[in-house]
Amino acid sequence: MKYRGFTKKELLNVFYMMHLSRKLDEKQLVLLKQGKGFFHIGAAGHEAVQVAAGLNLKSGADYSYPYYREQAYCLTQGLTPKELLLAFLAKSDDPSSGARQMPMHYGHKKYNIVSQSSPTGTQYLQAVGTGFALKRQGYGNVVYVSSGDGTTSQGDFHEALNWASREKAPVIFHIENNHYAISVPISEQVSSGELYSITSGYENLGRYNINGCDFFESHLAFKKAIDRARKGKGPSVIVSDVVRLLPHSSSDDHRKYRQEKHLEIDRKRDPINLFKEICIKNKIVKETDFTKIETQIIKEIEEDSKWAQLQNSPDPDTAKEFLFSDRFISFSKEMNIKNNDQKIVIVDAINHALDEELEYNDKMLIYGQDIADGKGGVFTATKGLSNKYGKERVFNAPLAESSIIGTAIGLAICGYKPVVEIQFGDYIWTAMMQIRNELVTMRYRSNNVWDCPIVIRVPVGGYIHGGLCHSQSIDGYFAHLPGIKIAYPSNASDAKGLLKSACRMQDPVLFLEHKGLYRQGYSSSYEPDENYLLEFGKANIVKEGDLITIVTWGALVEKSIQASNNVEISAEIIDIRTLNPLDMDTILDSIKKTNRVLIVHEDNITNGFGGEIASKIIEDGFEHLDAPIKRVASKDFPVPYASELENEILVQT
Repeated sequence: MKYRGFTKKELLNVFYMMHLSRKLDEKQLVLLKQGKGFFHIGAAGHEAVQVAAGLNLKSGADYSYPYYREQAYCLTQGLTPKELLLAFLAKSDDPSSGARQMPMHYGHKKYNIVSQSSPTGTQYLQAVGTGFALKRQGYGNVVYVSSGDGTTSQGDFHEALNWASREKAPVIFHIENNHYAISVPISEQVSSGELYSITSGYENLGRYNINGCDFFESHLAFKKAIDRARKGKGPSVIVSDVVRLLPHSSSDDHRKYRQEKHLEIDRKRDPINLFKEICIKNKIVKETDFTKIETQIIKEIEEDSKWAQLQNSPDPDTAKEFLFSDRFISFSKEMNIKNNDQKIVIVDAINHALDEELEYNDKMLIYGQDIADGKGGVFTATKGLSNKYGKERVFNAPLAESSIIGTAIGLAICGYKPVVEIQFGDYIWTAMMQIRNELVTMRYRSNNVWDCPIVIRVPVGGYIHGGLCHSQSIDGYFAHLPGIKIAYPSNASDAKGLLKSACRMQDPVLFLEHKGLYRQGYSSSYEPDENYLLEFGKANIVKEGDLITIVTWGALVEKSIQASNNVEISAEIIDIRTLNPLDMDTILDSIKKTNRVLIVHEDNITNGFGGEIASKIIEDGFEHLDAPIKRVASKDFPVPYASELENEILVQT
């Protein structure tokens, strides 16, 4: 006997999953009150639609980006109560993060549940990137991504719908609409208060508006949407109307902003009670069958809780592990010149490096704004590459920086090597959430389970009459971020060698390219061959001297050379090449010889990276100094357009 296509055994499994999640919520809240946990976000009221979604997916083949209220969904994918309790109790063997993240930040490599972070909405673009990867692989797999209703106010959500729809990416967008973003009702979040209506207008996007408290309606909607995606017809968005039976989190009290009569209305829509009533009414399952499962679950959770509490907490010595990969790269010991007859400029060196790495790694992809032929990038750094390798591997992105970084994360998760371009450093800021809270933390927060080795190429810097928003130096900001390597070459051979190394690394790399150096003759070099990989964290002494050490990078290397020649002093000039890692050994060795140091950079003097270098010198080399450390940097003002004004702000010789 079946009911709506489900056998009694299948229906009991559905109930088991829903009730297991509910009782886990209750047990975690007890443990929290006992001081054994610190934070909880419940799935109560969302269980039916989450189980319906999960049962339609292929765990370990499809990918998941579940938000923090998706406990029942994660149970369907294979996470066990023991594993969820390890996370809640911050135990060392927590498979989601090794206790590095708060509980309910799900992740599991075996089941393709990608490590989730705290920001709301960033997961959508990452899921689209994974959808691009799955579409390329051609196995018919899909990616599931979810959030609450409040997250639909985020720009990343709409960017994700747009790009996924354009490319027919196999993505299932699930909005669990419990009508509250913590305390803010949906009427204060969404135009007309209707989520379904704001998802209209995207071609190729399937749309479903369902009662998420009804398991059977939910299961049918997900079945249709997922089948559609597997057939290559494109993404779908499913808006499920659910109830939030608990406060937003253990830090919230919803009685402050919700009336008791409204809470009672929600309790009458409890999806577990509704499911039981339907099954009993249609005589497919007896009340005693449900009671037996309820008793079984209570026993299981008690046993699992006792077991989890006895497990080890993290070793404090592991707190500094897994910021970067420990994978070894064989860097070049020497540079073999490709052509002794002609030097190349930086922009051509970058183009050649990208060409060689596309040839070397068929999983490497290049994209960004205007990078495809015939434009080939606004500075022609990618000229000819899409013609040579096709627009499947070198392609234009929408004018949306968060989309570029977010999708790159999702592609990297699936083993691709995205090398993306942000057209100007001045416009990277809309991608900052994806970079700061997602990209650079992925390896660390997942306890070395997931990584995102993408390369972000960014033209930066002034001296080009670019004005306030085409002249910014951004290295000081990004040097502050743990988990990303930063290169900033001053000449063509370094640019090629560092970029090729960046493309081989298993870590995120911010590759800064000074626009003013792209075609400068003094930054040209003889071109290294295709085997040249320049090691990060190895500074270059570009000019030897014994009176003063000048530490610099980027466009200020040449200006430092000019300045030292103008005053005819014996200056030792060090081009650090990379900000992270930083070669302090070369700097300190030079200071031992000169006993004086001048730090020169283009970024603002306040909070510029030069201040960090100065601090390290004081800590590790103070005894070698005969004079105070001095810094030369741009003034703390925006960079103006007129030459007379620009020259007053930026460093001059």
